[in-house]
Amino acid sequence: MKRRIFAAALACAATVAGLVGAAPAAQAATSVTFTPRTVTSPHETQYVAALGSVQLAMTAGQTAYVYSTLRANNASNTTLIDNEVRCVSTSGWTKNEVLGQNVLIASADAPASLRDIGVTTRFLVHPGAAGTVTCTTYLRSADLGSGNSTVRLVSGELKFADTSVANTTAGTPPQADDGDTPSGRVIALNSAAPTVREPATEVFETAPVTGLSVFGDMELMACYPEPANYDCPVNSMTARVTLFVNQWKADGTLCKSDASASETAVVRRDVHHLVVPLNTHFAAATGNGCVPKFNFYVKTDWLSGSTGAVQLAASGLPDAVGSTATHNDAMSHAFAVAY
Repeated sequence: MKRRIFAAALACAATVAGLVGAAPAAQAATSVTFTPRTVTSPHETQYVAALGSVQLAMTAGQTAYVYSTLRANNASNTTLIDNEVRCVSTSGWTKNEVLGQNVLIASADAPASLRDIGVTTRFLVHPGAAGTVTCTTYLRSADLGSGNSTVRLVSGELKFADTSVANTTAGTPPQADDGDTPSGRVIALNSAAPTVREPATEVFETAPVTGLSVFGDMELMACYPEPANYDCPVNSMTARVTLFVNQWKADGTLCKSDASASETAVVRRDVHHLVVPLNTHFAAATGNGCVPKFNFYVKTDWLSGSTGAVQLAASGLPDAVGSTATHNDAMSHAFAVAY
């Protein structure tokens, strides 16, 4: 079974289905729903389709929260499904994020959650210059068997969930990802290197807040590096993923910490890469020397099974069907929205 290629070594997503272009500027929307459809995914051929676009006029210091979700099922063959969001500003700024996994055959002897999947891609947008930002969701897919496969796009939406997210006191969004790295990053997980602490922020300061809603959305992969014959000797990898959030005192010592958002994930060989979304509401402490200084990171611990990886970024994704032009995307990422 062939797989997606990241950086120079991993097989990356291919994409799917009908095309809905961006709305004219006079009718610019901050939310859009996707039309259900059955789509055909070609074998090992990159196929990309735009599902919908949203627009927002933003100031130089403004940060917005973008949220895209889709649901897919009824696959005739194991099929890669990616939820990719590409944002571009009239100022010239761009940012891309993608998460995805294989949806298993509808008739497969597998949990319903692997045959009927939801993939959510969410992140912060901060162009750093005034302009109109357009974000577009692309459904990317590829048949992972022989011939073509069909899959049902059941539902989905793209929206600016919050158009005014509080920045740090440095004027930057509280976010960590590899969206700006020039090439894809994949960090191995195995018994010899069992722990990855990325994505991670440095300590940052905010204006006084009630708390932070912190997100850590991870892309895990089983059987990495991929054997030349695609024959992985172990059928799954088990890893524990934990979102850590810390608050600090004025003297630099720890005020409080939270690691309650945690999941033990089994990444099956046929699923190959699995999205693990985490979220926690972290109430800010006051008094006892505690100040609004925070940091957060995701810790992934390999527990058993095949070798694996944390996918932090992808490179060389075709811009469109048959395109020789390519782009890079962030994958695993973490961010916070103050409340």
